[in-house]
Formats: sequence, C-alpha cells, structure tokens
Amino acid sequence: MTPSPMTPEDAQRLLADNRAKIDSLDRKIVDLLNERTRMVEDIGRAKTVLGTAVQEPRREENVFRNVTTHNRGPIPDAALRRIYENIMMEMRALQGMQREPDQK
Repeated sequence: MTPSPMTPEDAQRLLADNRAKIDSLDRKIVDLLNERTRMVEDIGRAKTVLGTAVQEPRREENVFRNVTTHNRGPIPDAALRRIYENIMMEMRALQGMQREPDQK
C-alpha cells in the first residue's frame, strides 16, 4: 500500500513542525556544547598546572573513535568526524586563551 500523496498544506505543516523541533534540538545542542566547554576549561587549567600541551592527538583520536562507534546514523561517520574536528579546534583555542602568553 502506497502512502497518499502529500498536499501543499501537509508539506507546510511538516516544514513548520520539523523546523520547530530543530529549533528545540539546537537549543539543547547549545546547552550541551556549553557544558562541554566548561569541562574543557577545567581540563585546560589542569593541563596548565601539569605543563602539558593543549593539543593531544591521541585523545582526539579517542574522541573520534568514541563518537563514530556510537553513531547509528543517518549522519555519516566522516561528517561526524568533521563536526568534532571543528568542536575540538574551538575548544583548543579556548584552552590556549586561558594560558598565560609564556605558557602557550
């Protein structure tokens, strides 16, 4: 049995409903990114005390492995990795700004 065709009214309703849901999800994503950022700030302070580098390639690979292992789609792993590359680039920048100029 094939579904009945979508009317223009159905399409408008579908767009409006899904856009409202996306707006809600985006707010949740922002909240989660800010929560992650607070943790990264703590990590940055710890790295400063320990004298370790801001960028840790092994840790970043572990993050990529973690998110792609738990990815059930439909977003491709490669796209998810690019998103996380950007997130981590911004987090490294924040950690770098936390350090004194002679500690970078």
